[in-house]
Amino acid sequence: LFPSPTLFRSVFRAKARRHSSARAQSLFPDRVPEAVYDRLVTTVRQNLAPLQKYHRLRKKVLQLHELRAADLQVPLVGQVQKKTSYEEAARLVCSACRPLGEEYVRILEHGLGSERWVDRYENKGKRSGAFSSSSYRNPPYILMNYREDVLADVYTLAHEAGHSMHSWLSHRAQPFQDSHYPIFLAEVASTFNEELLTHAYLEGPAGTDPWLRAYILNRQIDDIRGTLYRQVMFAEFEHKIHEAEERGLALTLDFFRIAYRELLESYLGEVLEIEAPLELECLRIPHFYSAFYVYKYAIGLSASIALSSRVLAQEKGAVERVHAFLRSGGSRPPLETLRLAGVDMESSEPVSEALSLFARRVDELEKTLG
Repeated sequence: LFPSPTLFRSVFRAKARRHSSARAQSLFPDRVPEAVYDRLVTTVRQNLAPLQKYHRLRKKVLQLHELRAADLQVPLVGQVQKKTSYEEAARLVCSACRPLGEEYVRILEHGLGSERWVDRYENKGKRSGAFSSSSYRNPPYILMNYREDVLADVYTLAHEAGHSMHSWLSHRAQPFQDSHYPIFLAEVASTFNEELLTHAYLEGPAGTDPWLRAYILNRQIDDIRGTLYRQVMFAEFEHKIHEAEERGLALTLDFFRIAYRELLESYLGEVLEIEAPLELECLRIPHFYSAFYVYKYAIGLSASIALSSRVLAQEKGAVERVHAFLRSGGSRPPLETLRLAGVDMESSEPVSEALSLFARRVDELEKTLG
């Protein structure tokens, strides 16, 4: 029964290599203390009220008698009727990144324009989705399927451009063996650019267009909900089922269902009706094939929100520290790299800061929607 095979492998390898637990073994390559994982879960657990307030807002705005899991996927604000050409999207992304300095923007403008880093549009036989890939000291390659009538694609461009600039700068500052940054840091640079783009929209076009503002606010709320709250719930589930295997408990279907439902009830709150099939969601989460991976998403977003807030506040030395982070590649353990960038992920402060932003955005969205 999935995810049992992954559990068995993780626990066996941890014992064979004399780690105290499967989680300790998984965190060891990144030199991440288990206390960081526990503090992340504890901090999110202490800040579930804004998430549950958002669920109540959803129920009210959608005028539902009962709120179900599928209703969390329904946009509170319909797709904004706004066309953005690729060229305009590239200008928006570069403009949003101006706080990072002229050199960063100049490289990015050339990359998204004349240097042709981006395979932009849908085409016959082209794969779906988007990604950024690069090899040492060569131009990055961004694959995406850009559509002018999908505002989210502007964010996709900003996200992948963040990965590409991270690679561009680290490959030119580090020798080959230290040039590739770990997965732990990969999402920081990309979501950092998304935070800058959100700020640019809210301070610019969305300042006078209430529907666009509501859309941008809702988008950021759902990003934090999906990347921080949801991934930490997954992380807590992974820890719980691995501990059960290490204690020799029977990993039956009922065990998975009950363990997962307890977490759903704690995180989602009473306003959301949890139907029986949702208990089986834990059997189809692809990331559970890679044990103790999902917490990195939550760490990455928390770090990017903290770093972007310092840059946007024009905190002394913040831009220089972000550039040093982008150039560091894999030359240091991830937590040390983030600490030098100005974010201590061994404290609860960056996660609390991200959750406070979530709470403020929910309040703003409620006021915007009236």
